[in-house]
Amino acid sequence: MQRLPVITAFGGFNPAGRSSFHRGYKRLVLDKLGGAERGDVLADLASLMGLRSGPEADLPLDEATERKVLESTLVRELEARFYDYRKCHFHQPADLTNAGGMTFEMAARQLPDPIPADWQVESLGEGRVRVRCSNLSVMLDSYREIAVASAGQLPTGFEPGERYNSRFHPRGLQLAILGASDAVQSMGLDWDKVVSKVGPEAVSVYASSAMSQLDPYGNGGLLQSRLRGNRVSSKQLALGLTSMPADFVNAYVLGSVGTTGAVAGACATYLYNLRAAVEDIRSGRARVAVVGAAEAPLVPEVVDGYTTMGALASIDGLRKLFPGDIDYRRASRPFGDNCGFTLGEGTQWAILMDDALALELGANIHGAVANVFVNADGTKKSISAPGPGNYLTVARAMSETRAILGEESLRQRSFVQAHGSSTPQNRVTESAIFDRLAGAFGIESWPVCAVKAYLGHTVAAASGDQLITSLGIFDKGILPGITTIEQLADDVHHAHLDIALEHRERDPESLDVAFLNSKGFGGNNATASVFSPHVVRRMLAKRHGERAMSSHAGLNEGVRESALEYDARVKRGDLNAIYRFGEGLVNEDEIRLSDQQVALPGYPEVTLPADNPFDDMV
Repeated sequence: MQRLPVITAFGGFNPAGRSSFHRGYKRLVLDKLGGAERGDVLADLASLMGLRSGPEADLPLDEATERKVLESTLVRELEARFYDYRKCHFHQPADLTNAGGMTFEMAARQLPDPIPADWQVESLGEGRVRVRCSNLSVMLDSYREIAVASAGQLPTGFEPGERYNSRFHPRGLQLAILGASDAVQSMGLDWDKVVSKVGPEAVSVYASSAMSQLDPYGNGGLLQSRLRGNRVSSKQLALGLTSMPADFVNAYVLGSVGTTGAVAGACATYLYNLRAAVEDIRSGRARVAVVGAAEAPLVPEVVDGYTTMGALASIDGLRKLFPGDIDYRRASRPFGDNCGFTLGEGTQWAILMDDALALELGANIHGAVANVFVNADGTKKSISAPGPGNYLTVARAMSETRAILGEESLRQRSFVQAHGSSTPQNRVTESAIFDRLAGAFGIESWPVCAVKAYLGHTVAAASGDQLITSLGIFDKGILPGITTIEQLADDVHHAHLDIALEHRERDPESLDVAFLNSKGFGGNNATASVFSPHVVRRMLAKRHGERAMSSHAGLNEGVRESALEYDARVKRGDLNAIYRFGEGLVNEDEIRLSDQQVALPGYPEVTLPADNPFDDMV
């Protein structure tokens, strides 16, 4: 009997705002919400953006503020807080020559070492020198336009580093701190009490970035320092590692001494980490697993790299799709006529518990992750090209789901969260996979969503966006349509697919399972099967009985109330991120040791393994 990984909390931030309590999801389907709920979503965003706070958070927004919130979220034209794409700084190399020689003055401390052989240096006193030479290689400050002008950006005015003492952290790690804190506080249970219940060895944390931290405070600054004439800082290399989102959350949010890991798989990174967590829960290696990813790729070097590959929606490409003025809000166009993907920034986190623990603690039940399947592409002509591995991941997820829930759940009560990157190649290959497999499994009209249309491609966190959106769909029953396109492209396969261009409303009870699909550079394919809350409750009742479910319902009242108190605080502008810098340090002299147990101060005792797992071989 395997344990079921139940989703008990989730949180994060992306271009739609805050993820907890389905707020980011509701921004995507805002047009389908009632007046009061719509106003509540906009008010929460206004607080996050610093446009209002305190008691006024519950008041309706005026027309100007509402327009600002709407225009300052989701995919849009790149804002100057990142860099000015019209005038981006770079160095132009030049060789200066003069047969008769040239003369210039400079500070003595700026002289190169060693001094070039053809330089004649004369001291002028007061730290100045005069140099005579005939040839000089220089780097001239210059500016040029970067050919990409759209991005999925955090809501304007929301700067993660301003919400805690960020100490020169790279932006990706700032996001990780805030996203994990949002998930933990939305759980409605005290984290330390959860750890005390299960023991520190029964907790796992899996999180990563795909591209490391590439802004000036991480690997970006590390690699630029020599060429910019600066010194490398003591933090840049360490903070640039792809494992840092997990490391930061262990150290500063959770204080965890349990299992940790960081699995990187390009665009499938989130699902790779989710797979590790699901395996820990199903096997019993862990009873609680925290899964996350964070990416902040909106820096000129990353955009240059993807642009050179021809992967991004460039200004020239968008001009062909928008004959008049470019509509940057519709730059990300999955399954329509498109010209490349749109980068986005974000972080997403989920907290999983095994089914018995979730019931025992009265935890919120948002769904469950049944499994995550991963397959490579095999032989490739181009490392960035798609391949056959995604057929295997989707087919395996569909088949296992059918075995667990039955034919009707698969054929009539499931939907797909497509990778939907918005490239011409993806729209053909991914739609072919879905369409052919839908036909093979007897699905007549399979609903397909593609949230990158709203958020852009947040790289490591992209499938986290899919997961959070799916939980919102299970709650509200509104499947987001691909509203950034007018029609499907002619080469999209859709004989057995329902790729809607407008939001579709369903009874939440009619949706049993979501399939999250990811196709990453290098042949990193992953597909996850996520079950809805009503399916999970039915499964829990069958395993644990109605008495256990009744007990859980009673305990859950207090948990839900505590979680909603957190939601109300954040709506008033009080994010109060968890950041335990230097708090609760373990005095290693106080660790108690024996050959059977290890006791860390402040943690339950850890019993050392004593059974022989290979007793049939020894």
